[in-house]
Amino acid sequence: MTEHPLDASTRIIDSGVLDAPVNRMNEELHELGEGVAIVESFSHSVVVDTGAGLVVFDTSTDRNGPKVVESMRSWRSDAVDSIVYTHGHLDHVGGSGAFADDADARGQAAPRVIAHESLPPRFARYRNTSGYNRVINLRQFGGAATDLAKSTERPFLPTSVLDPDVTYSDELTITVGDTTFEMHHCLGETDDHTWTWIPEHQMITAGDQFIWMFPNCGNPQKVQRYPLEWAQSLRAMAAKEPELFVPSHGLAIAGKDRIRTCLITVAETLEHLVADVVDAMNSGAILDDIVHSVHVPAETLEIPYLKPMYDEPEFVVRNIWRLYGGWWDGSPARLKPPSDTAVGTELVALIGGVDPLIGRARVCSAEGDHRMACHLIDVACAAEPESAAVHEARIEIYTARRGVETSLMAKGIFKGAVSDSQQALSGEMPEAKFVVSLGDQP
Repeated sequence: MTEHPLDASTRIIDSGVLDAPVNRMNEELHELGEGVAIVESFSHSVVVDTGAGLVVFDTSTDRNGPKVVESMRSWRSDAVDSIVYTHGHLDHVGGSGAFADDADARGQAAPRVIAHESLPPRFARYRNTSGYNRVINLRQFGGAATDLAKSTERPFLPTSVLDPDVTYSDELTITVGDTTFEMHHCLGETDDHTWTWIPEHQMITAGDQFIWMFPNCGNPQKVQRYPLEWAQSLRAMAAKEPELFVPSHGLAIAGKDRIRTCLITVAETLEHLVADVVDAMNSGAILDDIVHSVHVPAETLEIPYLKPMYDEPEFVVRNIWRLYGGWWDGSPARLKPPSDTAVGTELVALIGGVDPLIGRARVCSAEGDHRMACHLIDVACAAEPESAAVHEARIEIYTARRGVETSLMAKGIFKGAVSDSQQALSGEMPEAKFVVSLGDQP
């Protein structure tokens, strides 16, 4: 059995030293208090025994769901009265079918599913853009383009996922047995998030509003996120003065003061970032100026629960611009630009071939100027997409860039570039070009 999550979080937060993994996916169950347990999985499931049935928050993925149920059943055999989706991402709802199967096998009533009213439209969007969603998730988590055909054969939203039986708008309070569940809608990583206050346990389940990393509020391949509203939700949670705080990723946290410090620190970080971007916008700065001038202090990014290991501030800056300023970045040349192919062809003609670009890109990469190196090699690739020399250099350059990045978002996309060039070298250019051409998604 791994270290108890409350012991680990207390040590890490109090010391300020990240000395152990915080996002554990071991399918182990830990009791967090009398009648409260967590199963640590790809996303966690939080289980509350009400005395009149279990209430479960999130179900992990379709692959992990059966293991989550097995761990839960090692603790309690009671019927699951309700499943609460904290939001509609697949790692939170995908395992719901396993809970339905378990109820059926036990001769128990199927669990009631509760979610915010924006979750069913999310499911509809997932069904409508199934292949697209699979492609961007494949890239985000480092999959190769060769996996594309296999990944698009099955629906992005598994058919086993349970649709909500009950939805709400702003707030919903239910009582199961002797336990009260006060659900609150908030914007943040998604538009359908639910955090829940459980007064009998002085406890909050928070979904992905706190993930033990820099907030996932700028994902370059996903739809709009809401950093200021995210911060407001953290302040609202802190105002409840919880003694137990349970996110869907990372470690559960105990202690009113410790929880408040974590929530307010993340809230202030997001608020300052929004203020800095908006101030720059108000001064007339364009996106390029803002991306290269607005930063989160390095010491803030060293806090154990704010490290940019998944998302990162630069991406959040771009998302803030998109939220308040639209899709145009402020440069008139980029309002209706020529195609990448046209630009690449023109530049290559001016300098007499792709070799100078390849050479200079390699020099920039070796000197640590990875932004310039990637830009130059992609100009060459746009001009001569079938050049083996270009793709060989591109593999080297993007591999080097991936090695210095911290966030999974960046690492996944740069690995995708490597995979695309590997495919091009193997003669599978049409499929690789299709993958490269896909843009931002939900």
